[in-house]
Formats: sequence, structure tokens, C-alpha cells
Amino acid sequence: MAKDNFKSKIGAGIYKNKTILIPKTNKTRSTKALVKDSFFDTLQQDIIDKVFIEAFGGSGLMGLEALSRGAKKAYFVEILDESFKTLQKNINSIAPKSSFAIKGDTFKITPSLIEKIDKEIILYLDPPFDIRESMSDIYDKVINLIKNIESKNMYLITIEHNSKIKFDDRIGVYKKIKSKKFGKTALSYYSSI
Repeated sequence: MAKDNFKSKIGAGIYKNKTILIPKTNKTRSTKALVKDSFFDTLQQDIIDKVFIEAFGGSGLMGLEALSRGAKKAYFVEILDESFKTLQKNINSIAPKSSFAIKGDTFKITPSLIEKIDKEIILYLDPPFDIRESMSDIYDKVINLIKNIESKNMYLITIEHNSKIKFDDRIGVYKKIKSKKFGKTALSYYSSI
């Protein structure tokens, strides 16, 4: 039986085994199960009652998993039409009351979104790497975004990135607390200094 490359499943929690549709486009890539599992194994109970922002929303895989595991709300920012349509389908079929999709440029939308939230926030940044034209400066933009976040409610910032990229131990008021490699992908975790 052929594997369906355009679907994934929620791994744990109240929505366990619910299907996540993956956009049928070569302009995005879904977080691998190994990376997703490691992220949530790291957070464990810390996800409960937090607001989760998936700044490059894609299919909504990470934010919907966060909701399944106890996050209070999830916000998703996505610029691509096809990905946004898939994201909306996933939200509507899994957690329509606690999920909020916003269409547009995450570098413009995310800072003002963060300012409006008065609960502890987990920000997940999974920028497109090595796949889109005109994205050579994507990590510089991510660093500048983080530098300009001064929210007292920021609990954790995580960057999913190409493992060849090394981020500084400090970005603005945030300190790297952990980094883990998974082949070509890595996760870097930051919290307030």
C-alpha cells in the first residue's frame, strides 16, 4: 500500500489520530514526525494553558498538536493561498473554536499579534528553508523578528531550521536554552534572559 504523502496524524492528546491534510505544494514542507515528537516531549506539561503561535502556519500541524496536548488557543499565520486553504480545512475539522488562522506575511503580522495576547505564549518559527526563491535572507528576518519581541508573556520561542545554520546563544532578550539536531533539521529553543 502506497504511503499518502499529503496527510499526517495528531500524535497524542484529545485529538489523537485525527488526520491533518498537508498542502500539495512544493513551496512548503511539513515538520517531520521525529522533530514534532521531540518538541512536544521537551515541552510535556509546559504546553498546558499556553497560547501557541505557529508563525509559518502551513498545514497547522504543530499548533493543532499543541491544542490536542492542552494549549489554550493556537494562532496560525500563513501567506500562501493553497497552504492557507488547507490550514483552514484542518482547523475546521479539528479545533475550530480554539484555532485562529490569519492570512499574510508573518513578519508583519506576528509582532502585533503577540502584543494583543495577555497569556503566556509559545512561538514556533518554522520558516521555509532551501525551498523558495528569494528566501536567502529568511534567517536574518527571523532573528530580527525575535530581537523585536519584548513581550513579558513570551514563555518560549522555538526555531525549526536547517541544521547547517547556527544561531547565536542570545537573540535580543532571549537566551538559547537547548538545541537539537535531526539530520538536516534542527530545533533551537530560546527563553527570556
